[in-house]
Amino acid sequence: QVQLVESGGGLVQAGGSLRLTCAASGRTFSRYVMGWFRQAPGKSREFVALINRSGGSTYADSVKGRFTISRDDARNTVYLQMNSLKPEDTAVYYCAADAAIIAHTTVREYDYWGQGTQVTVSS
Repeated sequence: QVQLVESGGGLVQAGGSLRLTCAASGRTFSRYVMGWFRQAPGKSREFVALINRSGGSTYADSVKGRFTISRDDARNTVYLQMNSLKPEDTAVYYCAADAAIIAHTTVREYDYWGQGTQVTVSS
């Protein structure tokens, strides 16, 4: 079992930055692929970024070059640094954990989810 708690969301102007944090419980955090997803009002949840167990990362095209995912296994924490934010980045951001060996970008593959944190980017 893994419990995930996100923090760091808020209101920011376009062009600004935020860093999201996801704190995980459990002793086996390092075994999980960790992902960030987001869901805007009226839209389905979409993949943002993931980091695998060896530290390799994958990004959605919409955030590539602006967002950076990282993990600290000693602290059971994963981060999402978001720079050059745009109004279209406005959404609830969710942290998720996937116990599979292969990293996935689809919602249904992830086993555990946090409650989400709101990010609002004003124009």
